[in-house]
Amino acid sequence: MSDSGRIIRLNRVLGGNHHKALIVAFDHALVLGPIPGTENPLGQLRRFVSGGADAILLNLGLLENSVRSLASAPLPGIIARIDWTTVWGAPGHPDGGELRGCLLARPEGALRQGADAVLTYLVVGTGDTDFEAKEVERNAEVARECERIGMPLIVETLARGKKVTAPSDPTWLNLHTRMAVELGASMIKTDYAGDPDSMRRIVDNCPVPIVVLGGSRCSSEEQALEVIRGAIAGGAAGVLFGRNVFQSADIGSFLGRARAALDGPQVTP
Repeated sequence: MSDSGRIIRLNRVLGGNHHKALIVAFDHALVLGPIPGTENPLGQLRRFVSGGADAILLNLGLLENSVRSLASAPLPGIIARIDWTTVWGAPGHPDGGELRGCLLARPEGALRQGADAVLTYLVVGTGDTDFEAKEVERNAEVARECERIGMPLIVETLARGKKVTAPSDPTWLNLHTRMAVELGASMIKTDYAGDPDSMRRIVDNCPVPIVVLGGSRCSSEEQALEVIRGAIAGGAAGVLFGRNVFQSADIGSFLGRARAALDGPQVTP
């Protein structure tokens, strides 16, 4: 079975081989509601496109409602979030209540809507073995369908919950990134390890590309740029930032600075 479709689509999401990937996450409203920066979503999407994002992570509903307004400009790669989780808040918060997660769409449906890749969660450290077994089962099921249709699967691997005091600890990062590889991930989105040397060890142990997530908004743009520089010095394939982009006072300026940090001379912080 040829793997050319998956390779072509993954290359598109990563922005080709000539630079590191600058990907914007804009899927937050499904689990967090209309937080600051998610208002006027079509306007925000146009800013990401004009700012030079290589790809954008969207829920399928927003993709369906935005593609016509974006079609007049060269479109970036599109990553479709196809699952949902209660990990981020009540009633499924690890500090109380029962955790839940579910699929919202199939990879084949995302492909029909124009997505170049799909993305799912894989959460460990919750202390809930039933929940984590379902996380593994769901990702395995999605991976097999992605293999069949030539669609890249990006897995967002996270350590969150009662057992986790340091989500960026290399022990956790090595565990869940390797789990995702064994399940069939084409690429991984995960936490920054905190410094380039630690990040390098995670990347070197992982046979698929890793992009670093931004998480909560950093205290300053310079801090966010330091994360980018450290991630790239540590061998990451790029970044997949959300709030640090869409909550910026000047999205275009921040994306320009992020691109320079990604592609400029890398100096270990």
